[in-house]
Amino acid sequence: MAIEDDVLVIGGGVAAVASALAARETGARVRLIAHKQSTLRQASGLIDVLGYHPEGADDESRTAPISDPFATLDDVPEGHPYERVGEEAVRGGLDLFDDAVGDAYAGGHTDRNALVPTHGGTVKPTARYPSGAAAGLASDERDAFLVGFDAVTGFDADVAADHLRAAGVPFDVRGATLRFPGDLRDDAKLTRYAHILDENDGIEVDGRTLPAREALAERVKSHLGGHERVGFPAILGDAEPAGVRADLADSLGADVFEVPMGPPSLPGMRLSDMLFEALEDAGVHVETGNPVVDVEADGDRVDRVIAEHTATRVPYRAEQYVLATGGLVGKGIRSDRERVYEPIFDLPIPQPEDRYDWFEDGAFDDHPFARFGVPIDRETRPLDADDEPAYENLRAAGAVVGGYDFAAEKSGSGVSLATGYAAGTGAGERA
Repeated sequence: MAIEDDVLVIGGGVAAVASALAARETGARVRLIAHKQSTLRQASGLIDVLGYHPEGADDESRTAPISDPFATLDDVPEGHPYERVGEEAVRGGLDLFDDAVGDAYAGGHTDRNALVPTHGGTVKPTARYPSGAAAGLASDERDAFLVGFDAVTGFDADVAADHLRAAGVPFDVRGATLRFPGDLRDDAKLTRYAHILDENDGIEVDGRTLPAREALAERVKSHLGGHERVGFPAILGDAEPAGVRADLADSLGADVFEVPMGPPSLPGMRLSDMLFEALEDAGVHVETGNPVVDVEADGDRVDRVIAEHTATRVPYRAEQYVLATGGLVGKGIRSDRERVYEPIFDLPIPQPEDRYDWFEDGAFDDHPFARFGVPIDRETRPLDADDEPAYENLRAAGAVVGGYDFAAEKSGSGVSLATGYAAGTGAGERA
């Protein structure tokens, strides 16, 4: 007997969560099944809609960050996911996200991108950002002091400060690398730093025992030099990041912010936890660790999919399905020396016949592989080789969808939210 629901979402990232929440809002019974942890846990935690102009814009436009992504949506090329689902879906996806994360994220007060400094000293245009990063925006003209730790190799505060100055930020910025208080191993995980600050137990520093947050503030004070805000790598707590920041700010007499990090990423982990809590609160059934390996169709409709539970093949049946398994990074799209393919439904992926045409010569050129993915119609249904819906009751969302370069455009999370909202809403209404 198959496990039956109205809508079945396959995947575990932002697009899958958005699809499931949107479908649930229609009143449908929704189940989400995911094979592995989402790549979201390795991401910065920033939510980009459109940071740079996509393919087709002139070179000058493509290098200038976009201030208002909504003013640019009409300029995306045909076949781009935003062209397929429209501005209403972009706004719907962001509203859904804002409801899920509450005051843990900022940026919902405006259509304009914020400029968020990153661990490499670049400035990233983004639509939503953790509240813990708000005091660090590059549009803020207050002087900033960046703190790095010698054992946290993913963030060199001096280098980041140099890069920000070279980028022309409108404030003075300096950096210093310090030793984190306490007896931590040099290879300690970022979660270990966060746990120490969450617990705030006593740490011996120079013959005194101080709470961990106070000990950290004491170590930073002598380097602060009157700067009005202090940036730390994103390790300031996991369970209580707001409390950690508030205590540090009180001790330092300066605003405190986190700088988004590369993988592994605490902001990404925090966001993943928040989104899955939202699924639970909404009444979505969630299963993880079970890959979907096969599909059975009845004409132009998906009848059921098969997932592996250890050594058992378990059928799942729904009225509507959403494929949100990710792109090349998330293994929702795979490649070998002969072809690029979607492994569950065997959906066609437009690609040059010669694999050497998948790439360009320059590292930062417009590589065709960056836009590989499933083409969709305006209802987010994947298209077959004849540009017709492959299945009437299958939709696709997120990085499995092709036609855009999320890394160059800084549009990955926005596309996931917009296509997830459109796919989930469409699936729920038709279930």
